Amino acid sequence: MQMNIPTLRIVARKSRLAIQQAEIVKNLLLTIYPELNISISSITTSGDQILDQPLNKIGGKGLFVKELETHLLQNKSDIAVHSMKDMPAALPAGLALGAILQRADPRDVLVSPAKYDLSQLPAGSIVGTSSLRRQAQILSLRPDLRVKDLRGNVETRLNKLVAGDYSAIVLAMAGLERLGLNQWLSCPLTLDTMLPAAGQGALGIEYRIADANIAQLIAPLNHSITATCVYAERAMISKLGASCQAPVGGLASIKDNILTVNGLVGSANGKYIFTAQHSGRPTDAVSIGEQVAAQLLAQGAGEFIHA
Repeated sequence: MQMNIPTLRIVARKSRLAIQQAEIVKNLLLTIYPELNISISSITTSGDQILDQPLNKIGGKGLFVKELETHLLQNKSDIAVHSMKDMPAALPAGLALGAILQRADPRDVLVSPAKYDLSQLPAGSIVGTSSLRRQAQILSLRPDLRVKDLRGNVETRLNKLVAGDYSAIVLAMAGLERLGLNQWLSCPLTLDTMLPAAGQGALGIEYRIADANIAQLIAPLNHSITATCVYAERAMISKLGASCQAPVGGLASIKDNILTVNGLVGSANGKYIFTAQHSGRPTDAVSIGEQVAAQLLAQGAGEFIHA
């Protein structure tokens, strides 16, 4: 491929995990284009700045991506690297996803100094998470636990755990693995216990639609199976009208050329959990995701999505 880009400019959030994820993209690109110059810049997003309020109270959609997208639209960068679970279902005019990388482990992990699993936590234990999705599923299984809001980057959350502010916290396995914090991975939550967020474990690369050369440059990083699954999950989220902070879980998988999408909506107090599943051809990914959403809405899940 003919290179006519002096330097490819990557923008990411200003956290160690976000920078590490941008480095993953940079290294993959350099494997394909060893002569390419690549820079990484980092900016602070609204979700990173406002740490004294629960995520669902401070704006919902796009808390961790809006400033990155503005950076792109102002031509201050060429691509933005996102955790797909943070991406709203609809993108701003002029921007698109050019690649979705192969998914890491999508599961959540229960992290505690005693290395308890969810069933072993003593009654009344305080579990830290900023996610209503996690809260709903935890309280559904263990209504005797207390869920307390927990904000900040991965290191901040772990420091609060070690300081004794929480008995346990819930984090994404992919983030811990990317940061090399494998010592905290002893209690992954099964998918039956904790359905992850749509897109969890996958990285996405956003670019300006007008930049055809950038689209061509990043296209080889797209992992078609992951992309198909993530688009199905995002179709479910879109049909539900849910934000990234809603108590909604979704995970798609492909086996023997059959795509299966599992969806979940819960009430924040864990008293109501709605689940749905639909399967079909991978080429019908969007339709399958939308059918899962329709099943959930038919069960009455809608009133809890925006509660």
